[in-house]
Amino acid sequence: MPEKPLDDRQLDALLARLDRVGDELQALNRRLDHGDSLARIEHELRGLNEALQALAYAALGRQAPQIRRRRSA
Repeated sequence: MPEKPLDDRQLDALLARLDRVGDELQALNRRLDHGDSLARIEHELRGLNEALQALAYAALGRQAPQIRRRRSA
């Protein structure tokens, strides 16, 4: 099938669509970059939480934690 040349109006419409696709790709890339940062932060927080738990258990030694219960009136 032979290709027919695009007139100015069709070319402008095609370029506008390509611009919208490019804008959407940029938005998606920003979201992915933001998600990667959150994953790194989550990893660091998980490591920090594990370290704090280890310190808490080390501070307790062999003694079990003392839990006080409130008396119901």
